[in-house]
Amino acid sequence: MKYQNDNFYIITGGPGVGKTTILKQLEKMGYLTVSEDARKIIQEQVQNHGNGLPWKDKELYTHLMINASVYSFKAISNDKRNIVFFDRGIVDAFCYAEMIDLVISPDMKDITETYRYNHKVFILPPWPEIYETDDERKQTWEEAVATYDAMKNTYSIYGYQTIDVPLETVENRVKFILDKIVNPL
Repeated sequence: MKYQNDNFYIITGGPGVGKTTILKQLEKMGYLTVSEDARKIIQEQVQNHGNGLPWKDKELYTHLMINASVYSFKAISNDKRNIVFFDRGIVDAFCYAEMIDLVISPDMKDITETYRYNHKVFILPPWPEIYETDDERKQTWEEAVATYDAMKNTYSIYGYQTIDVPLETVENRVKFILDKIVNPL
């Protein structure tokens, strides 16, 4: 069964580009948002002394991300009316898999064809003035830039159109995203 949810929008990009801040603003405005699965997985794995971490077992971490992303999608897949914004999507996990040279099996590829978001994906470019690391975000600036490039490429490969969100205030970024949904031209 294919799940095509044109009301599901992804906000993605490399680490530390303002995704969570934008999603918090959208939530304040009354939009339904789905938080990032990767950060939750890292926190759970650290708390449980697990190995599914990007700095330990990258393959396990990737599979945990894919499963969590599918679960997040399916949990609200019956909502066909409300606009829903995701802090990253299923394809982000596949981008990570490709970045660590994990072979994408046919079953894994089927996941990206089964669970489809709106074809417009909002991608946030690297922004050195706001980038910082923390306990879960350990990537260097160079890795953040490489992730952005890989995300653009991977989303394109899987049939999505990436739209760069300008480096502006949170309010202007949110307005830009909403304008692209309501007024697509």
